[in-house]
Amino acid sequence: MRGAVRWVLWDVKDTLLKVRHSVGEQYCSEASRLGLDLPPSQVETAFKQAYRRQAKLYPNYGMAQGLGGHSWWVAVVKDTFSQCGVQDPAMLDKLSFNLYHNFKNAENWEVFPDSDRTLRSCIAMGLKLGVVSNFDNRLEGILHSCGLLPHFSFLLTSEGAKVAKPDAAIFHQALQHCGAPASSVAHVGDHYVNDYLTARSLGISGYLLDRQSSTQHTDVPPQYTISSLDELPALLEQNL
Repeated sequence: MRGAVRWVLWDVKDTLLKVRHSVGEQYCSEASRLGLDLPPSQVETAFKQAYRRQAKLYPNYGMAQGLGGHSWWVAVVKDTFSQCGVQDPAMLDKLSFNLYHNFKNAENWEVFPDSDRTLRSCIAMGLKLGVVSNFDNRLEGILHSCGLLPHFSFLLTSEGAKVAKPDAAIFHQALQHCGAPASSVAHVGDHYVNDYLTARSLGISGYLLDRQSSTQHTDVPPQYTISSLDELPALLEQNL
């Protein structure tokens, strides 16, 4: 028997907001400010290789190996530009410092039009909100710069939790923050495994956001699939 929903947990990237420009464009923009002229396509390809390599060697920002988000991303940025022929250590240090710290600025992010109003609607319904996100500890600054931070009672990043979705342990930590049983908690995200399946496996009401209406996962009941966050409040209201 499900209890009344009292909390809604949220994924962030590609659920509430998205990166405004491609990584190649962002990295090249910073490189240009430092006098470097590099093609975005080359930088984008190099970044994907660097990211995959780092994620394989040091999953979840290398928390288990004592790295952390800052050191992890510095290594990715330096690897990316090294592949593109940038070898000067001082230049690589400057690029990695600037890109890491500037990434949380609002101009790098686009908040989906339905995000703020849906969060406000949930709060108006008496629901409390929290974040469960595979992200580093810059997330608080990003949400602050995008004007979304005040909506949330707590933020739980995979760097802070030292564990990442789809490991259920991060949701167990979130439930402790909520101080509520899984049966009175909902979770919203765009990833079928990380968000929907993991939440559901714990008894949390998982809602899968599919902005493209791809209907790829036919096993998800229609009442738990949404193509816009605007659909969510009415569905949650049925369980209050």
